[in-house]
Amino acid sequence: MCFLLDALRTHFGHDAFRAGQEALVRAVIDGRDVLAVMPTGSGKSLGYQLPAAVLPGTTIVVSPLVSLMKDQIDQLDRRGIAAAALHSMLGAEERRDAWRQARNGSLRLLYAASERFASDAFLALLRQMPVARFVVDEAHCVSEWGHDFRPDYRRLRAAALECHRADGQAGRPPLAAFTATATPEVRDDIVDLLGLVTPAVVVSGFDRPNIELHVRPVAGDWEKHELLPQLIGSGRALVYAATRKGAEQAAQTLRAAGVAAEVYHAGLEDSARVRVQDAFAVGSARVVCATNAFGMGIDRPDVETVVHVGVPGSIEAYYQEIGRGGRDGRPATATLLWNYADVKTREFLIDKGRDDVAERAEVVVEPEEVARRKQLEHRKLKRMVAYATAVTCLRATILRYFGDPAAKEPCGACSNCHRRVVLNRGELEFVRTILSGIARCGERFGRRKVAAMLVGQVVDLPDALRKPSTTGLLSGERPQDIEPWIDAARPRTPAELLSVAGVGPATVQKYGPAILALTAAGR
Repeated sequence: MCFLLDALRTHFGHDAFRAGQEALVRAVIDGRDVLAVMPTGSGKSLGYQLPAAVLPGTTIVVSPLVSLMKDQIDQLDRRGIAAAALHSMLGAEERRDAWRQARNGSLRLLYAASERFASDAFLALLRQMPVARFVVDEAHCVSEWGHDFRPDYRRLRAAALECHRADGQAGRPPLAAFTATATPEVRDDIVDLLGLVTPAVVVSGFDRPNIELHVRPVAGDWEKHELLPQLIGSGRALVYAATRKGAEQAAQTLRAAGVAAEVYHAGLEDSARVRVQDAFAVGSARVVCATNAFGMGIDRPDVETVVHVGVPGSIEAYYQEIGRGGRDGRPATATLLWNYADVKTREFLIDKGRDDVAERAEVVVEPEEVARRKQLEHRKLKRMVAYATAVTCLRATILRYFGDPAAKEPCGACSNCHRRVVLNRGELEFVRTILSGIARCGERFGRRKVAAMLVGQVVDLPDALRKPSTTGLLSGERPQDIEPWIDAARPRTPAELLSVAGVGPATVQKYGPAILALTAAGR
């Protein structure tokens, strides 16, 4: 313990570990294979950087983006820890210098992109240099269920076997995988695909309680751009868009409102991207409007606001991006400006190709595999849409998605929880009518058909929805006004009706099965 604390103070200037860090560092130093799943902003990179500073040999770090490597190496240089990277943005002299340092063993950490491991020359280097640990950062990239799947990550298991261990023992060096966004199915994939042997699994809570979550429905782009300057405020902020055009339009809107906003996406020249990244890292750029090409490894502690002007492609991507706010522990706000029309943009990007493909190697993939991956991405997008349209606690929705047992509601710090109210007698009767209609129509239809039955719009409905005594009971209402009430009465268990709708135990007992059937039927 004293040794680790001394190393922490010496190399990183901290007097204590954050939650989960000490167990992680100890497992890596002890030479175990490790899978670490820790939220963005929790300091998981210390889990391999501190061991790298004290272990003999060089720690290999596989990293998916040049921006991520550059930011971490800049930080390590400031701390006096020898680190280098091999990536496409290096000049010839810089690349030669990195190779030289790697060969002579003078580096503590060597960062490399996953496609580098397809190079015979690089694999030969791994056989020559003394390797302390083999680290896979953003390890969700190995899994097709991960939100940022990279085919090149599938090479890493074999590449690790090529390494020459610094301690002289047989076999590959200990392998450690790090990610912030792995669902249980992705975790299993990581262990299997990287070949982790009886790994120490370190999973800290996914909750970032200092980040207040908001979903704000908007009528269209005009309303987004009207709201954006108000949402940014006076602090440091990130604005994420689905496309390069969207990022540029957001920046134009902010500039027109007097906000000095930078733009970052894969279509910019390398020099322009480096300039924006450096300006944001040192604090001279207050607001950056970007695609998902920006942000991995960006460690500004004082980001107060994260705004999404387009729906992200998955809950994992959204969680990672909003996690760049509030890293200093102070209150931060994450707002999704939600318009269902944006889903079409995401679907287009899935079917026709991503808007941002910076720093990705071109990998030939069979058509059948392409089709299967597109199916997966569409399914992940549907999960993101379910979050955007949820009527229950947003925080609990995210935590349940990641399998976090701490998921409880209400959280009191999301837009859905803020909207919770105690129903009056008339509203309770309204809910009971809806529940009765669900029960009487056989508990096998989705909310749209149930709402149509309740208002008496039965022309296109099956006989089972024309005959119940509840047909037309709410004829004075519009179906689109009833559907949100149905959504609000769709808890995971009948008992949750008590908190969601405020109904009594007798109603729960009578109509609970109907609600569960409605949940299964979906839309």
